[in-house]
Amino acid sequence: MNLWNLLLIALVQGLTELFPVSSLGHAVVLPALLHLGIDQHARDFLPFLVVLHVGTLLALLLYFWRVWLGIAWGVLRGPRVADAENYRRLAWHLVLGTLPAVVIGFVLEKPLRTLFGEPWVAALFLVGNGVMLLLGERLRRRATVAQDERLDAMTWRDALIIGIWQCLAFIPGLSRSGATMVGGLRQRLNHAQAARFSFLLGAPVITGAAVLEVPKLLHAHAALHAAPLGTMVLAGGVAGLAAWLSTWFLMRYFRRHEQAALGPFAWYCIGFGALALLLLGA
Repeated sequence: MNLWNLLLIALVQGLTELFPVSSLGHAVVLPALLHLGIDQHARDFLPFLVVLHVGTLLALLLYFWRVWLGIAWGVLRGPRVADAENYRRLAWHLVLGTLPAVVIGFVLEKPLRTLFGEPWVAALFLVGNGVMLLLGERLRRRATVAQDERLDAMTWRDALIIGIWQCLAFIPGLSRSGATMVGGLRQRLNHAQAARFSFLLGAPVITGAAVLEVPKLLHAHAALHAAPLGTMVLAGGVAGLAAWLSTWFLMRYFRRHEQAALGPFAWYCIGFGALALLLLGA
């Protein structure tokens, strides 16, 4: 795999991971459209994507470091820490939100893995992602709680339902952040709250994927003649920097836009997915 092609995919992945436009869908569709010479059916393609997601994970840990530190101190030190109960509740909600992905990912890993190398499937579901975002805005229940970045008003049921929505992202083209945000809007969170919980929920999911896939990449690296590990680490760094900038932008965007904030991303997905289907079928 060419260095510049890898870095291009890394940049796109980092920019699109937190945007509700499906980074996985773009990582599958773009190499086919641009003829980048990346074998999407190769055994190391999915682990390579996970390496890029590790870069995103580091970006999320750095951007929300105060929250993660608060959770750690709240869980380990107990009620002596200020806001300990709020942080423990948030930690519990993140666990509940992650459970559906763990269960469904374990059960459906093999059949879903076959979809990762099919650009037309990803393009089709990019269109579906746009429709999902539009319907999420249209059908959402208006927030009934005041803005609170600590998400104090969430219940365990809200977290579990949002976690179920997150499982849609196992299909290339359906956005993890988009699905979880739509789930959050349906549970009466506003856009900023839904985005914040979605981004925090990404950390344990990406960690789990990395634990499973990175060792496979390291084990198969020599036999598969994959890109040098240094190159993959560089690609992960590029993805991480792009993800940090995306998070910085989106948190400000969703705080300032409450009405139909997902609309621009929805129409982008519908347009790009439809165009990709036309070009792939040509």
